[in-house]
Parts: sequence; structure tokens; C-alpha cells
Amino acid sequence: MNQFSTSLILIGMPGAGKTTLGILLAESLSKDFVDTDRLIEQQQQKTLQDIVDSQGYLALRAIEENVLLNMHYPNHIIATGGSAVYSDKVMQHLRHFGQSVFLDVPLSELSARVTNVNTRGLARKPDQSFEDLYNERRALYQRYANIIIDCAGKTREKILEEIIYEEAEAYSGKDA
Repeated sequence: MNQFSTSLILIGMPGAGKTTLGILLAESLSKDFVDTDRLIEQQQQKTLQDIVDSQGYLALRAIEENVLLNMHYPNHIIATGGSAVYSDKVMQHLRHFGQSVFLDVPLSELSARVTNVNTRGLARKPDQSFEDLYNERRALYQRYANIIIDCAGKTREKILEEIIYEEAEAYSGKDA
């Protein structure tokens, strides 16, 4: 295993809890935390929604790909934007840093959490519903995940416990 492969990369839909859980995971595992959406906003000096409004969703995806391909974060908890999985290059790059963890939250829970679909800065087609976006992305999350956490109806504490357990199992299996 690569000595830098100690990060956990959180993937999943907007509203899945990548940032919230990422901060808690970083604290629990004594790792630094990075939110790639914030990296994009810092680099571009505008919000994700401003990028979508002024340049379109495909521009946001291209910017996201560029930012993620140029980041190097060993020993971090990395919360990716929900659209990172559209780039195979990005997902292969992130694989060098550690395990990808898909936070699999049912659509009904996500819909209750994400009430600002039109102002959240989602990289989606203008006429695409949140449900259609979910259906489109879910297969990509499953494809790129090393670890899938079923988050349905679970507390943050339970999800954290499962991520930490699964991450330890994944690494112990690689060293065997």
C-alpha cells in the first residue's frame, strides 16, 4: 500500500452529510479535513451557485475536475462535491490517497434535507430534477466506492462507527 494512502474520501449526493461527517471523522481519527467545494469557491472567489449561474453546470464540473486533479491531501478526510464522480480521472487520482466511502442516503431523506435545490450550486442540467440527479449519480457512487455505508435512518454516531470499522477492515485486508 502506498504510504500516502491514508485518507478517506467521502462521496455521495448533496445532503448526504459528507461535510458534517467529514469534520467529525477528522476529529475522531486525528486527521485534517478538506471540503473540495470550499476549495473550488476559494480558488474561483465565487460560490458554486454563482459559477453555475454565470458559466453553467458543465463549467462547474470542469473547474471541479481541475481543482481535484491538482490537490494532494495524504492523511486527510476529504469531502468531495457530489459531482466529483463524473470524472474518472478525478476518482482515479483520489484513489491514490485512500479509500472512497459512499454515504448512501435514500432519496426520501436527501429530499427532506436538501430544500434549496435551485440555489445550492448543484452541477446539474437546468431542467434536471433532484430525483433524476440522484438516479443518475447513484450508480457512479457505487462504481467508485471502496466502502458503501447504508445511512438509511441512522444517527451520525452510528454512521461514524460504521465508517471507522469498515475503513479499519479495508486496510487490514490490504496488509494481509
